[in-house]
Amino acid sequence: MRVVTWTIRLILFLVLLAFAAKNTDPVVLRFYFDTALEVPLVLLVFGLFAAGVAIGVIAMLGTVLRQRREIHRLKRESRQRERSAPRTDVESAPGLPPIPGV
Repeated sequence: MRVVTWTIRLILFLVLLAFAAKNTDPVVLRFYFDTALEVPLVLLVFGLFAAGVAIGVIAMLGTVLRQRREIHRLKRESRQRERSAPRTDVESAPGLPPIPGV
């Protein structure tokens, strides 16, 4: 499985490298107040991609943190219930219905 993963990564890297090599032409970005910036097209594309990824991560951060807090709270409640529940060593015999409360 590792070989397949690394093969896919290598292919993706080579495709992106070829894309970068083919798109080195300068692009002029015009801002307000007659300011302009000249950058290679590949840097602009990759920069905007990275900005999109960052915005997506920031947008999901609240949800992920809330879920982690909920998981922690549920684990804590589960541990407390296990400690407070009476333990019995009696189990039902094979083929019989389980004993209630065990």
